[in-house]
Amino acid sequence: MLIARRADTKARADFATWKMMAKLNGASALPAEAQTFLASYKALLREMTEFEATEATIDLVYKSYYTKMGGVGAAPDIPAHASAQVTGNVTAFKRPPAQRPRAVGGSEAKPRLPVALIFACLVVVYVGFRYFMH
Repeated sequence: MLIARRADTKARADFATWKMMAKLNGASALPAEAQTFLASYKALLREMTEFEATEATIDLVYKSYYTKMGGVGAAPDIPAHASAQVTGNVTAFKRPPAQRPRAVGGSEAKPRLPVALIFACLVVVYVGFRYFMH
């Protein structure tokens, strides 16, 4: 199953790259295998929706990669990308939870050292250093 997941991830990433290269008129720079998969993708686009053609082509690339990576037998189905129809090739990131505002006078407020106290401590250290060095 590890080989299957790696092959699926690689197939999805490679196909997205190939598709972008084709949109930028750089398909001629792709390897022959990639050009073959893109040609089959274009043929599938005439028969089905873009999502279905994309998934069918990725499935072909996945099966090819599965065999190349040492997978034995038929490539197993990967159910992890069932929600890909909703988001496409975009990974949805979650926003971090909103931080609670700090309480001004509550018990959760972090005690702050006054600036005057820090200054006074620095003066004491400086004077003590000058006194003991002479």
